[in-house]
Amino acid sequence: MYVILVYDCGQKRVNKMLKLCRKYLNWIQNSVFEGEITEVKLKELKIHAKLIMEEDEDSLIIFSSRDQKWLDKEIIGKERSSIDNFL
Repeated sequence: MYVILVYDCGQKRVNKMLKLCRKYLNWIQNSVFEGEITEVKLKELKIHAKLIMEEDEDSLIIFSSRDQKWLDKEIIGKERSSIDNFL
C-alpha cells in the first residue's frame, strides 16, 4: 500500500518520531513522509509511534491508497527531498 504520513509532535518528541518514520518511509519535508509499506510494517510503525506520542497533545495522520498511481502529486516550488532511485 502507498501512504502519506504527517505528524505534529511536541518539541521533545520530534526527533524520535522523525527517526522512527525514516525507518519505514521516505522523508519529504519537515514532518511529512510517503512511500510503499506493507500492512504489517504500517501496523508496527503505528505501535512504535504511539509509544513516542502524547496522544492528548500530538497527532499522526496517515493517508493510504492501494497504489501510488491513484494519487496525483504536484510540487510547487523547491522539492525538499527527492525520492528518485538511481541504479
